Amino acid sequence: MTPTATAPEERAAPWAAALWHAVMAGDEPTAADTALAALEDGLDAECVLLDVIGAVQRRVGEEWAVNTLTVAQEHAATAINERVIAALSRTAREAPAPHRLGGPPAPHRLGETPAAHRDDAPSGTWAPSGPHTPSGADMSSGIWAPTGTSAPSGTTTRARITVACVDGEWHALPARLLAEVLSLRGWRVDFLGAQVPTAHLIAHLHRTRADAVALSGSLATRLPTAHAAISACRAAGVPVLAGGAAFGPGGRHAELLGADLWAGDARAAAARLTEGPPLRPPGAPSADEPLKHLLDQEYTLISRSAPQLVRATLNGLRSRFPALLDYTEAQYQHTAADVAQIVAFLAAALYVDDSGLFAGFGCWTAAVLAARHVPVESLLHALDVLRAEARDFPRATAMILEAHEAVRTSADGAGE
Repeated sequence: MTPTATAPEERAAPWAAALWHAVMAGDEPTAADTALAALEDGLDAECVLLDVIGAVQRRVGEEWAVNTLTVAQEHAATAINERVIAALSRTAREAPAPHRLGGPPAPHRLGETPAAHRDDAPSGTWAPSGPHTPSGADMSSGIWAPTGTSAPSGTTTRARITVACVDGEWHALPARLLAEVLSLRGWRVDFLGAQVPTAHLIAHLHRTRADAVALSGSLATRLPTAHAAISACRAAGVPVLAGGAAFGPGGRHAELLGADLWAGDARAAAARLTEGPPLRPPGAPSADEPLKHLLDQEYTLISRSAPQLVRATLNGLRSRFPALLDYTEAQYQHTAADVAQIVAFLAAALYVDDSGLFAGFGCWTAAVLAARHVPVESLLHALDVLRAEARDFPRATAMILEAHEAVRTSADGAGE
């Protein structure tokens, strides 16, 4: 197969279509061959990673949402894509530079020629200070050059970054794609994978003397944990780049939770890391100051009482939505899991004080349920019962009311 389109994004599309068919067929060898053929055809490795494999993975999620893929098929597809990434990575590292890089290379540490004196130096190269940078470090030439080191002249030490998913986050493939892109651009990358406990992440940063950490989160329910991880990393002296859908449109929750940088995708992340972290003016408010709303204890009390809220909501649904009484055990367990997610997203919205987060989740849930032939009335009734149970919490009840209206309006629009 040899695509004939000339624009990079157009050239990637036929390869993405071919990879999709191989992945859906469960044909791992053909899937790997397709990615390698795209590389041989002239697409650089970064394009294959993001515009071919990444495009297929996005479609996997979209097809699951509209109920054309099962959970098992989604997992199988993700597993194949992960192994395709591994095959591509091995090949790309042996390929000439034009096949590898989609952007400027990463900064380097002590021992290289200063960036200002190299013909190939990108503008705005960043080699951030790590947790062990001495106060006398020489940053004048844009490289990390601690004083008193005995590194031989002319040797090169690449800047080092840790890429990890926040604790509780199982969606690791977006972070894996970022890790591969940064590696192709010259960073020394430690990819820790899914669900990394914060204590172990910090221990790793100290042990490896990392220059930066990239934290990935796909689900907003992980935001409180992400906040703890961001705070711990910054306390250790390591700048944090946050990425993933969990951090909201434009990364608004990343800034709220104290991240130094945010990026919406792997290319933007690589570019942002090259530019460097924003300077924080002296006397700037602490990262926790925008979270003063937590003083009302609504997040704490809702999250702690989540099991009771789930049980009470399910009990209330039995009288409001009689069809629930005829559900099979499997259907009832699915409903219980959905209600648990509703409560978890309410808690997350309370944590960052973002009613739009909960309303958006409500509309997404309504669409997912509709694709599975579950009437939207069940969700509206669940929100009504939950609001009654949370009546002593003003922020929570306001968020539930807004979500109820958004779901009802969305359902009315879909029915026209």
